[in-house]
Amino acid sequence: MSALIELDGITKILKGQQEPRTILSGVDLQVHEGHSMAIVGRSGSGKSTLLSILGLFDRPDEGRYLLAGQDITRLPERKAAKLRSSHFGFVFQRFFLLKHLTAAQNVSMALVNGQGWLPRRDRRARVLEALDRVGIAHLAKNRPARMSGGEQQRVAIARALVRNPRILLADEPTGALDTETGTAVIEALLGATTRGCALVLVTHDRDHAARMDRTLDLVDGVLTARVPS
Repeated sequence: MSALIELDGITKILKGQQEPRTILSGVDLQVHEGHSMAIVGRSGSGKSTLLSILGLFDRPDEGRYLLAGQDITRLPERKAAKLRSSHFGFVFQRFFLLKHLTAAQNVSMALVNGQGWLPRRDRRARVLEALDRVGIAHLAKNRPARMSGGEQQRVAIARALVRNPRILLADEPTGALDTETGTAVIEALLGATTRGCALVLVTHDRDHAARMDRTLDLVDGVLTARVPS
């Protein structure tokens, strides 16, 4: 099966006033539809930088990025933004919910901003389906202040899923949650893979990483597959 995403020799160098520092060094990676992977490593190891490159927010200094077989390494920002909207969903440690909007309205914002105009009835159906997929359709009318941290994170996941992305990128989505709530959030993320969505999870939590189809270690900018113990 061909890879949805293929990174070949990706290198990223941090250039500033001090000596240049290599953040990513010759990273090779394949991401397949319907599969999940975890990327683990210490703080500063380059995990978030790798996720930013995967999500087209950043560009590598060397290497090649293929998306569905198309070389998009040097894609102009306007076209990159269009691909982000059509192919990717993003979940972060912070929820980034608008406090004055309900759960349904927060999720609906992703459709307004990313997929042009949809009839109101179709938009509402898509939003409620996304909330239902993460188990909180009953909270559609609640504002963030009336929800727990785990519930707010699931709203954020629903917001990422409502556009039916091909790739879901999650950066430490359970970092601010307790163990039980974090496990529920991981369940919601894994649920996306049953519909063919690829999941890339950056995490410090080894237990959550172990639930993915495969786990990769990022150490000093070098990405390697973990050998099962």
